[in-house]
Amino acid sequence: MQSPVPHPSLPWIQVAPDAPYFITEDGQPWTPIGQNDAITWPELEGLFRRKNLPAVEEYLAYLSAHGVTCLRLMLEYAQGENRYFEKPVGKFAPNMVRLWDDLFALCAKYGLRILLTPFDTFWMWLRWKHHPYNKNLGGPCAGRGQWLLCPNTLEAIKARLTFVVERWGGSGVLFAWDLWNEMHPAHMGNSSAQFAPVATQLSQHVRDLEMRLYGRSHPQTVSIFGPILHTHPDVADTIFRHPLLDFSSTHFYDSKTIDYPKNTVDSAIKVGELVREALEHTPQNRPFFDSEHGPIHLFKDRKHTLAPEFDDEYFRHIQWAHMASGAAGGGMRWPNRHPHTLTPGMRVAQKHMARFLELIQWSTFRRRNLNQEIKVSEPSFAVFGCADDRQAVVWLLRTNALYQRKRLMNPAAPALTVEVQVPGLPDGRYRVTTFHTLAGTTLEQLEAQAQGTVCTFTLANVRTDVAVAIVKVS
Repeated sequence: MQSPVPHPSLPWIQVAPDAPYFITEDGQPWTPIGQNDAITWPELEGLFRRKNLPAVEEYLAYLSAHGVTCLRLMLEYAQGENRYFEKPVGKFAPNMVRLWDDLFALCAKYGLRILLTPFDTFWMWLRWKHHPYNKNLGGPCAGRGQWLLCPNTLEAIKARLTFVVERWGGSGVLFAWDLWNEMHPAHMGNSSAQFAPVATQLSQHVRDLEMRLYGRSHPQTVSIFGPILHTHPDVADTIFRHPLLDFSSTHFYDSKTIDYPKNTVDSAIKVGELVREALEHTPQNRPFFDSEHGPIHLFKDRKHTLAPEFDDEYFRHIQWAHMASGAAGGGMRWPNRHPHTLTPGMRVAQKHMARFLELIQWSTFRRRNLNQEIKVSEPSFAVFGCADDRQAVVWLLRTNALYQRKRLMNPAAPALTVEVQVPGLPDGRYRVTTFHTLAGTTLEQLEAQAQGTVCTFTLANVRTDVAVAIVKVS
């Protein structure tokens, strides 16, 4: 197959050497701001057979202009029959290869990167009887419960990864590998015993090939459907602490809040709890972020699409809870909307977060989660925060300002004054910058003093929420 047309290079992304965040190869801070996308969804469907490349380019330019830096994408999307990457196994579909050639070139043009996972395991599982890997169709695997146990299937998976590494692995557009989407005991005989060995196989295969071809390798993770940490707690060793993986990622779902939101506050509180739980598992210098979340039960099972006004606030609150609690970026929404697109309001929220990120030096930020340790004078605020010995991020979300049947925040709620105490900051002077998350603007800068390793300051006129960046003054 003909090699792809060369396109502008982007610096590769790597984990910061002394902080649980990401940097470019030339040392600039880089944060994954984005969402899950798919090659069959409205904004990218024009890639296939080059049906509408100008529309795809316009979409990617729009994302770049709104602070988006990263898309999470599956190499194929198995909900239908015409987007398989291989058919039959080992024969890579020319239309799909050209689709990815075009997408890599367009992403390079607009400075966007891709978190790439090789299989759409959700639809592959549900529509296994149609998938080319099915032995009944000439594939290597006798049953979906053997995907990650069958030696022939593992060899086919590695061959797919080899093709992708050789064709696109030299590009900085490839941010990182999600080596297997939502690895699950069901994929390996209903046992979690092979989690670590499979992760080792896939990781070593990709890294060894990249090192041989390019002299360096892209970051790696393996994702899981978050709730299986409660049914199979042993998988945490692989997902969070596997020595060959570079960062940790889980998918934030919770049946009572995130999956089926009744208001825009409870899901954010749950996200703060899930980030703290994840960071307790994760080594200090390893980045963590949620790479999939959204109102899946409401959309998939109840066939309901959230109203944009509600969904925008739900989205905005989740991303700030995620980032302020110590995860990298705002998390990656699975749209769970009809059609599968994010709203303009969500894009604005991403743009505003990108502005706030400029207030912190992430490449040296050795954060620890302080959601439970930060003290506030007003009990009507949920607290999300993280800090090291020079910087801190705090986000306060009011819990008693819901209106419209107690679903949305009331922007006209009476303003409150709240004193904040952030522990663990060495004595000295700090610059405190407050940020309006809805408007995307800095509110004020003030100076605070830390005494007895507690930095104390007072915020006035807080109606719904406020984000705070705290930096030690030299």
